[in-house]
Formats: sequence, C-alpha cells, structure tokens
Amino acid sequence: MRIPFFKKKSKKQRYTIAFYNLENLFDPERNKNTLDKDYTPTGLKKWTVERYRRKLSKLAKTITRIGDENHSYPPVLIGVAEAENNSVLEALLGTDPMEDLDYDFIHFDSPDERGIDTGLIYRKKFFKVLHAEPLALMVNNIGGVRDTTRDILYVKGELNKELVHVFVNHWPSRRDGDVVTEYKRVIAAEEIIQKIDAIKLQEQNSNIIVMGDFNDDPSSKSIQVLKEGAGLFNTMETLHIPESKGTSIYGGKWNLFDQVLVSSSFFNHEKNTHSFDTAGIYDHKSLKEKKGKFKGTPYRTFVAHRYMGGYSDHFPVYAVFTLNL
Repeated sequence: MRIPFFKKKSKKQRYTIAFYNLENLFDPERNKNTLDKDYTPTGLKKWTVERYRRKLSKLAKTITRIGDENHSYPPVLIGVAEAENNSVLEALLGTDPMEDLDYDFIHFDSPDERGIDTGLIYRKKFFKVLHAEPLALMVNNIGGVRDTTRDILYVKGELNKELVHVFVNHWPSRRDGDVVTEYKRVIAAEEIIQKIDAIKLQEQNSNIIVMGDFNDDPSSKSIQVLKEGAGLFNTMETLHIPESKGTSIYGGKWNLFDQVLVSSSFFNHEKNTHSFDTAGIYDHKSLKEKKGKFKGTPYRTFVAHRYMGGYSDHFPVYAVFTLNL
C-alpha cells in the first residue's frame, strides 16, 4: 500500500514472534526416567546421531526464516513444543544458522511421561528475561489418576524494554477422543486465566502473549474460554479452513492447533510500545510433502515408525509486531 505524499511515514520496526511444534525433538541417548527408548539408535525408530543432526539443521534453518517476508530480523521469540531437554535446545541453537545469532532459551523439565516439554527461545539483543517458571497443570484422567502432562511455561521479560508476559503451551492431547479429553484443555485455559488475573492486579494494561499447540482449534471450547476469560485476541482465528488450511492434518482434515493470542494492549500505537500487525502460518514449500496423496501437508520426520527425513508434523505460526518509535 502506498502512503499518500502528504502523509509523513511513521518509523516502525517489525519483530516476529513464533511458535513451532518440533515433533519429538529427542537426542539419541537413553533416559531411563522417560519413555524415549524408541528414539535411540537401537530403538524402534533407529534414531541415530546422523538423523538427529539432520533434523536439527532443518529446524534451525526453518526457525530463522519464519515470517521472513515480514521481518528485518529472525524471530525474536520462538515458543517450542516437544523438546526433550536442555541438551536438544542447546544443540539446536548451536546449529547453523542459529549459532551466528545471539539466541538463548528457557526450559524446565516437566512431568510428561515421554519427557517432551515446552521452551522459549529468545534473542538476547531484543529480549531480557526477568522471571521464568513452570505452571503445573493438575488434571486427572477419567479414573482419577493424574495425567502427567506438560507444564505451561511462563516468562516475564522486556521486549525492546517494554514489559511483556509470555505463556508457552502444549495442552493435553486428544488421544482418547476430543470430546472425552476436552475438560483437560479447559482446565489448562482456566489455569492461564488465573495467572493473568494475578498479573492484572499488579499491572494495568499488561502485555500478554499466549502461544502454543493447544490441541484444539480456534473455535473449540477451551480456546473460547481462554479468549473470553482473559480478554485476549486470537491472531489466528480467521486462518483456519478445515478443507484446505491449517498447521497439521489428521484424517484428511486440517487443524489449527498452533495459535498465538494477545492482549488488547497490543492494539495501541503509543511511542515505544509494540502493536500487533499481522499473523500467519509459515507453510513454506520446503516444509511440505512435494508429491503423492499427501502433497502439500507437513513434511514429517516420521509417519508412524517410518522415517521420512522431514521437519515436523506441524507448520510453525507467527505474529508480527511493530515497535512504534
């Protein structure tokens, strides 16, 4: 869009915030405390050092390019899901091209039985961490036994010196059926609402970013509870087209489980604040199957136990913000 000659163009710098489900980013070493035996060289998936390094390289290249048509810099914040431990994130950040940037990360081990957690990768030049903690998600299965699912990662920090609160999520799966497990994801939404309410008691017009793999679509009950209860705007809501567009696919239907929600404070244009600009699904052709009946769907690392050599079973999502100068 052209700016009319009689209007002075405002100075704005654009910054990308992203989320990416890394599809079982395990190292090849056996951890007796988690169910990672399949992801070892002698395990069912023959997860070798070579395959591990190949996946790291592909993920690193993808992360630095997310939303590249919108930003001047690689993403400043990247929430991730399905990272096994600190070592896989250290290895990811040490992989070309990420090793040439000033990335760091936050990660806490969660009680997830498979040992896959959430994390936040950030560029130290633009983001300063002030506080980080895991929020335990206490949900029980139908039988009353605790579901040892992933914690919610909460990080308080300064993005270009503006205070923001970031929540990174990977909510309980639909493995036992979406309706049967819906209550677990509603509980996760309520946990975040409770934390946001506490933040709002301390800060007026607090800046909130909630992102993750929610295992629910924008129209699902849990996301609506979160959106309405916390007063958030879902940047991804209009992007979901079950017949043709989403971030992952199951049974021939596209899902948009990966989303970024933001507080209304990101719709102001005051000096030295960030304003929400645009959002998207990063479904670059390199991340897609190139032929066959699955053409156009995520190019996965595995399909069941068959090694495909791809990236992830999810496309990344992103939201672009402008810094008003």
